[in-house]
Parts: sequence; structure tokens; C-alpha cells
Amino acid sequence: MPSFIGPKTGAMALAALCAAGLQPALAAEAEVLHWWTSPGEQRAVGTLKRGLQAQGHTWKDFAVTGGGGESAMALLQSRVLAGNAPAAAQMKGPQLRAWAAAGVLSNIDDVARNWDAMLSKVVADNVKYQGHYVAVPLNVHRVNWLWINAELLAKTGLPPPTTWDEFFVVADALKRIGVTPLSHGGQSWQDLTLFESVVLGVGGPDFYRSVFVTPDSASYTGKTMTDALEIFRRLRSYVDPHAGGKDWNLATNQVIAGNAAMQIMGDWAKGEFLAANRDGLQRFICIPSPGTAGAFDYSIDSLAMFNLRDKEKVVAQKALATSVFSPEFQEVFSQQKGSIPARTDLKLSQADHCAKRSSLDFVAASKAGTLVPSAAHGMTLNTVTQSALREVISQFWNDARISVDGAQQRLLVASKFR
Repeated sequence: MPSFIGPKTGAMALAALCAAGLQPALAAEAEVLHWWTSPGEQRAVGTLKRGLQAQGHTWKDFAVTGGGGESAMALLQSRVLAGNAPAAAQMKGPQLRAWAAAGVLSNIDDVARNWDAMLSKVVADNVKYQGHYVAVPLNVHRVNWLWINAELLAKTGLPPPTTWDEFFVVADALKRIGVTPLSHGGQSWQDLTLFESVVLGVGGPDFYRSVFVTPDSASYTGKTMTDALEIFRRLRSYVDPHAGGKDWNLATNQVIAGNAAMQIMGDWAKGEFLAANRDGLQRFICIPSPGTAGAFDYSIDSLAMFNLRDKEKVVAQKALATSVFSPEFQEVFSQQKGSIPARTDLKLSQADHCAKRSSLDFVAASKAGTLVPSAAHGMTLNTVTQSALREVISQFWNDARISVDGAQQRLLVASKFR
């Protein structure tokens, strides 16, 4: 895998900035809040850091553990209210727009002069507020992936499952040979991640939107939701009963180590496969989660840029934005993070087969109208509704006494939280 920074690359990046008139007179510090703390994510953060350092500035890490980002957002709020905002913070979706509406984000149109031509509309819209860029898009993640340990699947003699019926046939075959079919961490955000893939696979994009984008009461109480909840509950019997509460990357490592055969998780899991294995993805299969091949459930990582008083820090902040949007950074960061670049003008010649498929599927879904924003990963719904739905789904996953009908009624109530 090519490295983003080295003597040659660093010199080229710095020379390009000088030519553009962006070389700072003095080195400054850019503090960045994020929750990329797993091994694969840390490799990607290293790329971010080196990109900034190549421009003569200092990276200050503000890492907060927690895959869902709730702790990070709570700390960010206290910092901003105290008048001590970082230069940038990992952020997305409605959350980004809420911070922009509060007037604490910086207009970076001067850095983003040509970005519209290099971004899909859905990505550009996600990092703009009232038509102005307030954040830099890092990448696009696909949430609806099924990861499979190829060696364990081969023992069943069955092909990779593309429907839920096929999935359960494979899962039963794995059980018979003593293999845990499905690895799942059991944290509430992971429960909702799994559930939204089930909803998308059972009901399709339009039904998904009626549940997670513009909530429709009828969708929560109808037969399609009943079917989705029944499949979701059935999945519980294929997970290690003692595996609850694990971080997502530990669940991924079960598949890597051969202690479980499959995991339904976003493509950030690929970063763990690549970080743990010299042979990369050769021993693993990546396909869309059952029933979702024609759809793309997306999450867009971005760095929101905050208003800063210190002019030197503003220079470092803009240098960070320039670095993040560069072709070199976009390609390498996505390779390490498991995603695809936010930019649409890159050839992905160094990308793995999973990323190339993801890129093609993203374009196809954009044209077909089958792109859907991830509810579990903050791309749709306000945080109150999202938290309420997540709580209901997690309770249903963990408590067999809750009936399917009972869960539907709870989801209906949760959908009305604002």
C-alpha cells in the first residue's frame, strides 16, 4: 500500500502549497477531535496527521474512545461553550447542520472553490450549510456489507448468501460443524447497524426511508416491519450468547481469527482485515448484506471546521482542509479506513476489489435512486429520535420477552420523539 507521506511526497505536497500561495509564514497547531481509535482507524489517523505535518503544521490529537461518538460530542459541546473549540471535529449529517445553525462553524468556501465539480451532490450537500462549505468530506462508507471468512464458508460447501433465506441455510450449516455463524458486538449502535441492514434487505430503499428518513407510522406497524423484526430476532440465535458488549473491531477480529464466520458491519471493518493480515482481503469475502445488492446504505465522514480566533490556527485549519481534500490523501485514507474517497474524480487504481465494487455500486445507486443514509451512523433523523429507536431495537435484541408486536408499538412511539 503506498504511503501518503515520505521525503518525496512531503516535498511535493509542500511545493504544491507554496505554488498555490498557501504556505504559512509560521507553523501552527490544528487540534482535531475524533473517535477513530481502533487499530485500522489509527492507521488512517496517522495519514491525516502526516498530511498536515507535510505542510509545516502540528497535529494535536483529541481522540475520544467510543464507536458511536456520543462521548466525543459531549466533550465537544463543553469545549465550544467554554470558547475553546478545536480546529476540526469528526461530524456528519443532521449533527453537522445543527452545529452550523448554532453559528460556530467556519465558512471554508475559499478553500473549497472547485469542490462542487469533484463531489457527488449527496456528498456536497452533506458538508454544506445554506449553500456554503463548513466541513471537508473525508470519505464515503458503505454500511450494508456482509463479511465472510472464506475458509469457514468453504467447509459448508455453500456459496455466499445473497438473501435472508440463503443466509439462514449457511448459518445452520455452520452451526452443524461447530462454528459460530455471526459475530456481533452487542452495543446498542451495533444493534441498530445490524437492524437497518435487515430493514433495507427486507423492505427495500423506499420502505427504509419511511422508517429512518421520513418516519411513517404505518411502516412501523405493518407486515414488512413484522418480517424485519422476526428476521432480526432470529439472527440472535446465531451469535455467541456470551459475546455481548464488545467493541465492533473485537467482533471483526473474531471473523479474522476464525472464531466466527460472518459479520454484518460497515466497510470500516475492512480496515481491521487489512491491518491484521499481510494477505489483506484474500481470505475474506465482501458482499452486500442479504437482500441489499441494489442499494447503498451510506455514511459520510467529514471534518467540521470551527470558528477560531487565533489567525495562525486558522491558517493551519485551512491547510488541514486542503490536505484532506487532496487526491493523495483521499486515496490512501480510504484504503486504510476501508471506505471509498469522497471525490468522484479518482481512478482507485490502488484500491482493493471491495472498494472498487463499493465505488461502482455507489454510482449505480446514485443513478437508480437507491442511496439511503445510515440511521445508526448519524446521517438521518435528529439525535433524540435516533437514540429512542436505538434503545428500542437494543432492548428487543437483548430481551426475548418483548414480542414482535410489542417492539412495533415501541418503535412507533420512539419515531415520534423530537
